[in-house]
Amino acid sequence: MSHLKDATARPLSFLKTIKAVLWSFFGVRKHSDHAEDIAKLNPVHIVVAGLLAAAAFIATLLLIVQIVVAK
Repeated sequence: MSHLKDATARPLSFLKTIKAVLWSFFGVRKHSDHAEDIAKLNPVHIVVAGLLAAAAFIATLLLIVQIVVAK
């Protein structure tokens, strides 16, 4: 249980977490950057950023489909 508390107290900002999540969505990541993210990113931030990025991706796809179908 204390390991989870230690992980959620990691110092990296939410914006850097979003950047790491977006790079992972893109699929291009250096191993050294990945290892650094694992050591510094807050797991709660990763989950929230992942859900937000997925929602934005789905909304973008729906918008594109709606525009294409309307024409």
